[in-house]
Amino acid sequence: MTVSRLLICSFFSILLLSGCNSAPAASSSGSENRGETSLRKVTTVMAAEKPIEQLVTITGTLGADQEIVLGMKVAGRISDLPVDLGTPVRKNDVIARLDTTDFQLRVRQSEAALQQSRVRLGLSPSGSEEDVNLEQLAPVRQARAQMDGAKFRLDRAQQLSQGGLMAKADLDAISSAYKVTEAQYADSLDEARNRQGVLAQRKSELEIARQQLADTVLYAPIDGVIRARTANVGQYVAAGAPIATVVQMSPLRLRTEVPERESVNIKIGMPVRLTVEGTNGEHQGKVARLSPSFDETNRTLMVETEVANPNAAIRPGAFARAEIVTSSSQRAIMVPAAAVVTFAGIDRVFTIANDTASEKRIKTGRRTAAGIEILDGIAAGDYVVINPGNIADGEKVLVTSSPAEGK
Repeated sequence: MTVSRLLICSFFSILLLSGCNSAPAASSSGSENRGETSLRKVTTVMAAEKPIEQLVTITGTLGADQEIVLGMKVAGRISDLPVDLGTPVRKNDVIARLDTTDFQLRVRQSEAALQQSRVRLGLSPSGSEEDVNLEQLAPVRQARAQMDGAKFRLDRAQQLSQGGLMAKADLDAISSAYKVTEAQYADSLDEARNRQGVLAQRKSELEIARQQLADTVLYAPIDGVIRARTANVGQYVAAGAPIATVVQMSPLRLRTEVPERESVNIKIGMPVRLTVEGTNGEHQGKVARLSPSFDETNRTLMVETEVANPNAAIRPGAFARAEIVTSSSQRAIMVPAAAVVTFAGIDRVFTIANDTASEKRIKTGRRTAAGIEILDGIAAGDYVVINPGNIADGEKVLVTSSPAEGK
């Protein structure tokens, strides 16, 4: 009995010792698993060289390519004014009309004067022919007949005088009479030429009267929109007095002064991207004109950009920010914007090496849709942490994914 009890006690002692020795091993394995799961999980991306545009940033106010103040060429009273503020117009649309009563009377008066001049030259009143034989005009024929008669009498008198049959005084009187008729003939030719001149004058007067009648209607010289109306129906306006102002809505013009050092690479035809206050999206333009010289006072170059505005989405006078794309062939190190942390004005990223985070201070450049340009601090091929949060320098981390290149 005693031996049996001893054996049983020995068996339970062995089991108890075995259980005590196995407990620490299980505890060590659980500690290792908890250490791995406590590491911060991070996502990385590789800083890579990507193409980046070289830009010149400018700002300015957009203006209409053409803005025209419209007025009548003739004075008169406005009878019709079909436009107002904001009215869109096409080229040759009617802007205003004057009362035409006085102008129609002037046309009739000029037509009557022209007919009178034609009759005085022996032409039909309403015909179009203008060829005139001056010798066939009645005053010229009369003067010529008188001169021919005087010449005949002079020839006869000279014959009689040579035969001693006429006194010298009578010959002189006949000779003087001939000279008078000769002058009268020349004067009749001059009068005929003067009538030709009067005919040309009357034609011009009629053309002017008709033109003035046509000028009683004011037409739009360009496609555009009425910016201002400064007259009303029934108002008497002087020649040249402003009636309305029309602005061309497309293209618009952005005039900016670019510093000399930034203007070196700007060429006509380069693309320009604009953002305009009060409008959504980005607008496209191109460099249209460059000043031939720099402004000596502030060392700038005047650059004019044309901006297409087919739907009139942009209003002249709007403030615009623009970027002139001077080159698209440059390359730069880029990282996603989510990888950059800014604190107290200092930009930082965290790189990963041997599962350890390392803080790097960086110098950034342009911010684009592709990411942020890195000028200094890291090299191409470094892996940076996306959304690092409050990660610490030197902290052990668990990388969950590492794309081959930044996206």
